[in-house]
Amino acid sequence: MSILTRRNFTLGLMAGTPLLAACGNGVGSSGAATIDARVDATLSQMYSRYPNTRDLADKANGMLVMPVVTEAGFLVGGGFGRGALRINNVTVDYYSATKGSVGLQIGAQQFAHVLFFMTPDALEKFRRSSGWAAGADVEYVFNDRGENLRAETTTSSSPVIAVIFGQAGALAGVSLEGMKYTRIIP
Repeated sequence: MSILTRRNFTLGLMAGTPLLAACGNGVGSSGAATIDARVDATLSQMYSRYPNTRDLADKANGMLVMPVVTEAGFLVGGGFGRGALRINNVTVDYYSATKGSVGLQIGAQQFAHVLFFMTPDALEKFRRSSGWAAGADVEYVFNDRGENLRAETTTSSSPVIAVIFGQAGALAGVSLEGMKYTRIIP
């Protein structure tokens, strides 16, 4: 039987302090600045390649910008990315996106996407959820149709519009369904 003494407790606490110090919470790190720089570059690329998305951004209540989502799979797959939620062109929160899948798949790819929240209700539901998953209420606009995007026709029919672009790699298909977004401290 072991008796916990004050000395053993103090020595144990001192030994564990370096381990606990390695567990940072992100406050004071440069992670937010890195994400913001990537978000700015992603929006610049999207606006230059698909000029009509600028009108969509002006009409949106908020935008979740995911600069790089990396996805890979061999029968079992997964994906991960980090981005920022912007309201009135100001970053208000940071999010991670994770995705898992099972099925006939092989390969890897990276892509960027922007979720446009077209109604205040859609933006509020996203911000209040503990982990929001893209579902049937998301309308997809892929890079080959991006030039034909018109804010007037899509805002009335879909509360959330996803623009997917910048795909690189070889993995058949890209979808945001099943992707879970979680608020983070970078």
